[in-house]
Amino acid sequence: MMGIDYKVRDAIEALNLKYIRALDRRDMHGWLATFDNPGTYVCIPKENEDRGLPISYMLDDSYDRLKDRVTQVTQIQADAVEHYQPRHFTQLVDIQPLGGVNYRVETHFTVNYTPDNTGRTDVLATGTYVDEVVVNGEARFRSRRAVLDTNVVPRYVAYPI
Repeated sequence: MMGIDYKVRDAIEALNLKYIRALDRRDMHGWLATFDNPGTYVCIPKENEDRGLPISYMLDDSYDRLKDRVTQVTQIQADAVEHYQPRHFTQLVDIQPLGGVNYRVETHFTVNYTPDNTGRTDVLATGTYVDEVVVNGEARFRSRRAVLDTNVVPRYVAYPI
C-alpha cells in the first residue's frame, strides 16, 4: 500500500465501513448504496475460485441483480428464513492502482453470526474480499468478490457476506 495517497486509502476504508455497517444493521438499501452502477457482487468458496469454477453462493453479475438481492432479502425471504445478526470484522491488506480512479483492494474478513432464536454466536465465514473500487471523491465498489476460505458454511447464508 506504499505510495497510495492517504485520501484514496481513507475513502476505501470509509467505503468498507459503510458496507459492513449496512450489513450488520441488515440495511440492504445501505448495502446497495456502496456499489457503483455498473457493479457486481460474488460470494464464492476459495476452492471454486482457485479452480476457475463459477459456482458460487451468490452471483449478482449486474447492478439489476444487486437490486434483486435487496428485494430478495427485504421482501421475498423476509419471513421465510431464520434470521441472524451478522458481525463483520475486516482488515485492509492491499491496495493496487489499476489506472485512473480504479483500484484493486484486498481485505480479510471474519463474519460472526448470532441467530435470533438461539442467541449463540458462532463463526459464519472467513476469507478475503477482492474488490475493484472506483475512487472519484467518494469510493464505490465496481465489483466485490467475497472469497470464503471454506466451501462449507454452518448455515444458510441469508445476507451477503
